[in-house]
Amino acid sequence: MSEADSRPVLVIFGAAIRPDGGPSLTLRRRVMAAVEFGATLDSPLYIPTGGQGRHGPPEAEVMARLLQDLGVPGPAIRQEATARDTLESARACAAMLKGRTGLVWAVSSGYHLPRCVMLLRAFGLQARAAPPPEAAHGFRERWWWRGREALALPYDAVLAGWERLRRH
Repeated sequence: MSEADSRPVLVIFGAAIRPDGGPSLTLRRRVMAAVEFGATLDSPLYIPTGGQGRHGPPEAEVMARLLQDLGVPGPAIRQEATARDTLESARACAAMLKGRTGLVWAVSSGYHLPRCVMLLRAFGLQARAAPPPEAAHGFRERWWWRGREALALPYDAVLAGWERLRRH
């Protein structure tokens, strides 16, 4: 990569698209958190990630539109619109940023950030968690999502570790 090598990168992990093709509240909050945190950085590169879901256009495309609506210039956005899940998103973003040595910030909901950071690191990026958006769910829903992540994190860690072993 060229001068973009030194730019901070914000990888925004996707969330569901509503049946009408619009962003879910979770997706909207993640993008808003990325823009808010990005304003504290020097010329960040935004990578919205997420492929085609059940409804509407790919998550990355919807997020890119939101980023632009919030004032992020088009050249500062690089979509990753192929991934179907968190593991694929981390893998695809690591491929996009191959050879990069600078910081990569994971942007997602608080419950999801540990897995996002772990996967980006497993694929060789120097990743950290950006400040998460305010929770969009009630108490019960938050515990359900935390429980889901408690199962998904070790599962994805094993898969990412296996991929790294196979490549070497």
